[in-house]
Amino acid sequence: MRSRFDQQLERLHLELTRMGAQCEQAIAAGIKALLEDDDEMAGEAIAIEREIDQQEREIESLCMKLLLQQQPVARDLRMVSSALKMISDMERIGDQAADIAEITRHIGGAPLPGQVRLKEMAQAAAKMVAGSVDAFVKRDLNLAGSVIQYDDVVDELFVRIKEELTELIRRDASSAEEALDLLMIAKYLERIGDHAVNLAEWVEYSITGNKK
Repeated sequence: MRSRFDQQLERLHLELTRMGAQCEQAIAAGIKALLEDDDEMAGEAIAIEREIDQQEREIESLCMKLLLQQQPVARDLRMVSSALKMISDMERIGDQAADIAEITRHIGGAPLPGQVRLKEMAQAAAKMVAGSVDAFVKRDLNLAGSVIQYDDVVDELFVRIKEELTELIRRDASSAEEALDLLMIAKYLERIGDHAVNLAEWVEYSITGNKK
């Protein structure tokens, strides 16, 4: 009985890892669509978001089977319940990556300040998502904690981008619409970082039984 449960937990780890990778791919595609004015990449981000939705349903089904058929207790129960919470956050990450892709379809013309930092911000947010999932699979409390701390990097990048775009609007009102679109993208990336923090906090709960 325990052997079958362990096999199903291993599958859960694999499926969560896959979902995390999909989130990273969606973020990367959305930002590439922005930086390269690539409508095909925007479409890819949106398509990946649909895959993430399907993955959420499959993992949810697997978790329910673990809960109903195996009746886990204590630590195992925390792992499964945490996974259910994590896939909800990852689904929202997919939504926000798709939202970024949609915005890029309305942005054109000359590069604006903030775009390079947006790439850096996207990479930082994706790193947080990957770290959270890795921490869950490895049951690594220190890694989960480092993900939470790394959110400061994403937040600082958001502040800098906001300042740059605010200054741009002040200097050139004709750029306001594009600047506001870029600011919205930065806000979505900030939210992705917040969801990654949630992921890491659920990892901590799965290990310690304590939730912030």
